[in-house]
Amino acid sequence: MFKQIAVAAALVIASSSALAQTTKFYAGLEATSSKLDDAGREGGFGGFVGYKFSETVAVEAGYTRLAKGTIDFDGDDIDVNVDQTQLSVIGTLPLSSGFNLYGRLGYNDIKVKAKFQGVSASDSLDDGVVYGVGLGYAFSPTVTGRLEVTKPVSELTKVAAGVAFHF
Repeated sequence: MFKQIAVAAALVIASSSALAQTTKFYAGLEATSSKLDDAGREGGFGGFVGYKFSETVAVEAGYTRLAKGTIDFDGDDIDVNVDQTQLSVIGTLPLSSGFNLYGRLGYNDIKVKAKFQGVSASDSLDDGVVYGVGLGYAFSPTVTGRLEVTKPVSELTKVAAGVAFHF
């Protein structure tokens, strides 16, 4: 009986170690709140994919709808979308009990798209450096929750709560 329990325990440990080694790719979703200086807050959503080179270094690409709304211009409504795409390097500092602290440094592009009476126009609001910090928690070897604050541009702050699935 003891041998069977020992073999079962060894298989569980070996399979969890193998699973931890195969979780280099990850993808996730996030809910965001963005604040533009001298303006209100807007809710948004996004998605991201990444690759972990090690426990402490990863590269990540993402898309976020920062804002979607309607602006009243002289009695006419203009539909506006503000979107962000980014490519970042993530540096992670593992802490105890499944927590980690991470920093982001990368490139991002913010586009504004407007539609008025069937006519659409778009323009890049800004492209350049994005940076931020976050706190992650590993619920399991394959699921991580995270809370992050980033600065896509100097006058914009984005707060995101998300979940990443490692595979």
